[in-house]
Amino acid sequence: QGLKPMDHNGLADPYVKLHLLPGASKANKLRTKTLRNTLNPTWNETLTYYGITDEDMIRKTLRISVCDEDKFRHNEFIGETRIPLKKLKPNQTKNFNICLEKQLPIDKTEDKSLEERGRILISLKYSSQKQGLQVGIMRCAHLAAMDANGYSDPYVKIYLKPDEDKKSKHKTAVKKKTLNPEFNEEFFYEIKHGDLAKKTLEVTVWDYDIGKSNDFIGGVVLGINAKGERLKHWFDCLKNKDKKIERWHTLTNELPGAVLSD
Repeated sequence: QGLKPMDHNGLADPYVKLHLLPGASKANKLRTKTLRNTLNPTWNETLTYYGITDEDMIRKTLRISVCDEDKFRHNEFIGETRIPLKKLKPNQTKNFNICLEKQLPIDKTEDKSLEERGRILISLKYSSQKQGLQVGIMRCAHLAAMDANGYSDPYVKIYLKPDEDKKSKHKTAVKKKTLNPEFNEEFFYEIKHGDLAKKTLEVTVWDYDIGKSNDFIGGVVLGINAKGERLKHWFDCLKNKDKKIERWHTLTNELPGAVLSD
């Protein structure tokens, strides 16, 4: 309501964009459509972030910016506000009525962690009947865009390491032009339960390009030497045979010793 006029006609062409802070802006930007010639826009749009963990709810802040779309020059900033996610309760809708402020600085130092490149939902299950590990690559969310059109053509690659003769490589299909692909593919590794503790699962997400090398989007390593959610997921899988355990993980732009070419 009552937006600042941005155009010669005394109106604006507003849209709203969302960021989750701290985090790489490209990978987690969502936006509404643009409404024309209004200072009192009504969108009634729902924007969804998938793969939000409990840790995110404590640590992250939603930045809501209102901007004016401009055909001929840069889109202009109208105002922004921020809501810490810890103000929300599970399964409860909360309405806010907040004044927009001028642009607040993004504190580059606050996030010492690696750049986030999106999220991936992985399921793990040790099957005692089949004597092996079942890895499900379910979906990704808010991947970093790699192509000029603002999208990527993502696929996922997995290795069970150490892997001397590179026999453990599996790949999903490529999904075209999306930052939120659904794969729902399962892969199987025949391995004794006792040997799993010595292994790590390396999961990498790539952008498929015709005629040139594919771009690395991000990755995650699960295993006994991992930390936090990545260790817990692996440990829960080892501990609970025949139970499928699904978890979201944050993709980062750095992988220890990964082969970063494809």
